[in-house]
Amino acid sequence: MKKFIKEYVPSIIGAIVLAFFLQAFILFPCVVDGTSMDPNLKNDDFGYSFKIAKLFGINRFDIVVINVDDVKDKMIVKRVIGLPNETIRYENSKLYVDGEYIEEPFLNSKYTNDFIYTLGDNEYFCLGDNREVSRDSRYYGPFSIDEIVSAHILVVYPFSDFGYNK
Repeated sequence: MKKFIKEYVPSIIGAIVLAFFLQAFILFPCVVDGTSMDPNLKNDDFGYSFKIAKLFGINRFDIVVINVDDVKDKMIVKRVIGLPNETIRYENSKLYVDGEYIEEPFLNSKYTNDFIYTLGDNEYFCLGDNREVSRDSRYYGPFSIDEIVSAHILVVYPFSDFGYNK
């Protein structure tokens, strides 16, 4: 028994500490709930998003996990479309940022209602890839950097969807 404790307990404790550290500071486990990110992320895809990615900045078209205040314990997965102090406009399902057309090659369905929104300091405009069914910044309004929990997702299950989504 002493030999077991001496050989294995430090490894077990080390693994627990490492898992705690990873989940507290590096990785955020997440499950995609719904079809708002189809076809790029599917309902019930399970993976890990990276908390540390926020330190390197949030960029346009990053996939992010957002803590939505008015939905208790609810995290949503969306794509960043607009960055702080930009004016976002959709006209005829085309994205314009500060008047310049920006292509969205990741979209299957190109339909997005027309709207215009000017972001303030520390505000991000996030939309689902499946625009027709997504509840996103058009519903909740812009999100602050504090509401963005993590960015980028590594889907690990189901195995058929395995892959890194930036």
